Amino acid sequence: MAAGATMLPNRTQAANVLDAKDPSYYPPSRTGLRGSHPGSNTYAHAMALDGDTDFGPATTLNEEYDLVVVGGGISGLAAAYYYQQKHGQDKKVLILENHDDFGGHARRNEHTIDGKLRIGYGGTQTLVDPQHWGKVGQDLLDDLGIDLSRWDTAYDLDFFKRHNLGAVMYFNKQVFGEDKVVRHPYSNHYNYIQGCMGAKISNEEAAREAPVSEKGKEQLLRILNGGYHVIKKVHNLTDAELRQFTRTHSYYDYLKDTLGVGDPLVIRMARMSALDWGSLGTDMMGIRGADGAGAMGFPPRPVYDPDNPYIHHFPGGNAGFTRAFVKRMIPDVAVGNNAEELVMAAFHYDELDKAGNAVRIRLNSTVVNVHHEGDPANASEVSVTYMNNNKAYRVRAKGVVMACYNVIIPYICSDLPEEQAAALKLQTKSPLQYTSVGLKNWRAFKELEIGVAMSPGNMHQNAMMDFPVSMGGYEYTRSPEDPCIIQMVHCPYGEEGAPEEEQYSEARYAMLNLQFQDYEDEIRSHLSGMLPKDLFNFDRDVASISVNRWAHGYANGGPGDSTKIGRQPFHRITVANSDSAPGADSWVAVEMAIRAVNELG
Repeated sequence: MAAGATMLPNRTQAANVLDAKDPSYYPPSRTGLRGSHPGSNTYAHAMALDGDTDFGPATTLNEEYDLVVVGGGISGLAAAYYYQQKHGQDKKVLILENHDDFGGHARRNEHTIDGKLRIGYGGTQTLVDPQHWGKVGQDLLDDLGIDLSRWDTAYDLDFFKRHNLGAVMYFNKQVFGEDKVVRHPYSNHYNYIQGCMGAKISNEEAAREAPVSEKGKEQLLRILNGGYHVIKKVHNLTDAELRQFTRTHSYYDYLKDTLGVGDPLVIRMARMSALDWGSLGTDMMGIRGADGAGAMGFPPRPVYDPDNPYIHHFPGGNAGFTRAFVKRMIPDVAVGNNAEELVMAAFHYDELDKAGNAVRIRLNSTVVNVHHEGDPANASEVSVTYMNNNKAYRVRAKGVVMACYNVIIPYICSDLPEEQAAALKLQTKSPLQYTSVGLKNWRAFKELEIGVAMSPGNMHQNAMMDFPVSMGGYEYTRSPEDPCIIQMVHCPYGEEGAPEEEQYSEARYAMLNLQFQDYEDEIRSHLSGMLPKDLFNFDRDVASISVNRWAHGYANGGPGDSTKIGRQPFHRITVANSDSAPGADSWVAVEMAIRAVNELG
């Protein structure tokens, strides 16, 4: 907590750069520090870290709503949508969002490079398993104008093969002693990128080429040739004993005891190999969990079956999903009859908070207090106080859905039962960072045949070509001579072996204490060391950078029944967000919204 105090900005930094009602206001085109951008968490941190609740007198607005939703991410938007579906399109709903854009982690990044628009994402990337969303989910997709069959042709499955782009590993000089690219990923991560090619050399060659000691090369080969058959043989287990062993032993038990791995550089490679699919280092994973997250030491295999590919990706990631929600509730925000037509549609943010709207979205607005008016059991209204442009405002509603980061709820809801407040404070989320980089060309990626580069020595543990999707008039990059976006993923970890929450806290504070220049310097070092100098020059070829930092990324839940206790309805206040599942996929966020709306009655 002491470390956290150094990252708390002055409250003046929470002021809007532009008012969201200004016609020129358009957050997707902003670069630099995005995601949880400076100022977005100022008041939340003041409450949670400093115990500060005095933000000055609040102006009571002449606005009353049927529902106020705290949080404008997928779950918050879904709550507003389903509330109107259930109670009528005339019901008044206000969505209060602390960031400068709606969508939560479904963040759209736009890069204009030499006059050409390239659209990327800064958080949640793809609709996972949409065919399995059930009737309610399919009805939602239909209503939002999302046609799953479009991705059969919109996602270019042959892109990586056509350009001979595969999975490699980049070893940097700072950690491994030399800058070197080996045409082997040393993990299963590339299988999460539909169509990306795998290793182009054998495990034996990959172990020989790795810049580690001779003992390290031997250990690395044992990992690459490992798997459940090795565990069974080394420990002389029956099939039933093998299942039990892999449920009760950690991944590091497997590396160190089963395979005899101890080289620190090899351990580092293994720890970093799960990336964002695991949300934490493999030192905190069991054997089965590490395998499922694509860690080193298990034979490569397809992650999704042929009938359920990982292709349902809008050019802007799941911002395409949230834009469809907003268009459905606020028709004048853009022109378009379906989600695909919204990909290139101009979005008018000055339409979001107009008085005539049944649904209003108020950005840059951090809720600091929610309480029932009078006795909670008999109250007919809930009072909601929020901060906008350094001023406090108050509105009233018949009900409130808390679709925000669940851990902050006890600091906001002043009359919450003690048991529920305590349970909510036990929930955990891992930090996560998605960086999108606009390049003027990708000749260097083509030359080295990089579809995705695992990078265990760098801040960003991978760098990859974005998902090859063209739809709604948007064209994905075609030629290595054309501009493109590369995505870089950073999963911050704390001290190896430390408890999960301690690692999250340490990594979170370290991430948020960095300035944009620190990130730019890291990206410069990473790309300049990895790519051929005759084909890549950072100052010449990098057009723009968006660093999307999510201090509270993937939801991991709390111990025992704390998640269920924390999400219990409290009279006219209910709890949504994927945290309350816990989970990370978009449909989970929607399901939690539906539950919360139904609990309001």
